[in-house]
Amino acid sequence: MPCPELPRTTSGEVLMVCAYYEHGEPSWGGLLTPGGTALVPDDSPVRLCPVADPGWDHLRGGNVPALIPGGGPAAPVAVLVDIAAVYGGEPLLVDLAAIPGRGVRVAKERLGEILAALFDGALVFDDLIRDTDLRGTYRGSAGRRAFPVPTTHPQRDFPALPATEGALLVRTWFEDDDGWRALLDELGGTDEEGWVGADIDPDDIDEDRYPLTALVVDDPAYAGLPPGSVPALVPPEEHTVLVALADAATFAGADRPLAAVDLHDTPGNLAVLPWHVAGSMVCNLEIANMDFHDYVLAEGVRPWWEGP
Repeated sequence: MPCPELPRTTSGEVLMVCAYYEHGEPSWGGLLTPGGTALVPDDSPVRLCPVADPGWDHLRGGNVPALIPGGGPAAPVAVLVDIAAVYGGEPLLVDLAAIPGRGVRVAKERLGEILAALFDGALVFDDLIRDTDLRGTYRGSAGRRAFPVPTTHPQRDFPALPATEGALLVRTWFEDDDGWRALLDELGGTDEEGWVGADIDPDDIDEDRYPLTALVVDDPAYAGLPPGSVPALVPPEEHTVLVALADAATFAGADRPLAAVDLHDTPGNLAVLPWHVAGSMVCNLEIANMDFHDYVLAEGVRPWWEGP
């Protein structure tokens, strides 16, 4: 069933959307007081507009832009109160203007200040992206990233990605056909429906190199697709686990690194990892054994998957 459209806003208003419900009732995780919101001071030029509808239960940040009424939003961002915000206290700020659908976590005590800075032009969303920590939190304390998230603004639109509850492997670099075929061979080859890793015998699985099972997307329409644009392209009907991009760096690196894109906790967040680690990542995310940020490399730190 399609999600309901979000309400229109006027100048100075920012939607705060509840995306987590218990027994049909909205859960705000302490982010909403009985009299309204306490996240923005009374003298702020920005007004938060809390909205709730069970149709938005488990709404992902990447799908928010598609629910904005025709004509575009009055605000450059929306605030999403999802399960992570309810139980972790950090709301998700969703870009609606520059690269719609990407997100950044913001400490709730700084939300009013940051919204005001976005409205008066003292900050742009790219500034937030460039200054996130490993967990995708703006100026968070989890450490600096080894691989910054690109802030490239695409000059064209990309088609929607296929709907799947699994993972997607999307080719975005088309200058090395031999390298692409070699990557698919290393992943076990594709079956007749375009999946890699779907026909691997469980008895042949190397637990240290858990195979990636993913639907392959090999279409020049996605050439140059940046990570930040990915979340808005994933259809809301299925909760896709992960999108892995085979970009220019994939074919330049000896271990064929893939650019894994977060779709849930911090949409557009990036983890660069060898192709043979991607399968383990998808598996651990599916069973909630690990979080996306566990695979985001810290600056100057040896990857944990390389062993002691």
